[in-house]
Amino acid sequence: MQTHIITITYHDCASTYGLSEAVLREFVDLGLLRTAPDVPDTIQDEPDHLARLARLHLDLGLSKEGIDVILAMRQRLLYLQAEVQRQRSRAFQLEQYAQGRGPVFDANDWL
Repeated sequence: MQTHIITITYHDCASTYGLSEAVLREFVDLGLLRTAPDVPDTIQDEPDHLARLARLHLDLGLSKEGIDVILAMRQRLLYLQAEVQRQRSRAFQLEQYAQGRGPVFDANDWL
């Protein structure tokens, strides 16, 4: 999955996503958004993340602290989904090996 990062001013971000500049600065202070390292008064983040913050704050009326909790839970969920997929793949490989259809490695292959 490729990540797309944009750099956008507070003013443009506020008008694009419907959030005030003050709210955006609070999101930055809480660590929910990243600022561009060398450009003052700009945000550097994923457009999907910005849209997600706007939906959680404006549409659902969540507080900034509540958004932080929701985003942490989302990150954990994504991690767990990836882990389940890894474990499924590993189980499939072990089943293939147990049925004699998997690759057999010589000890010298590992050294």
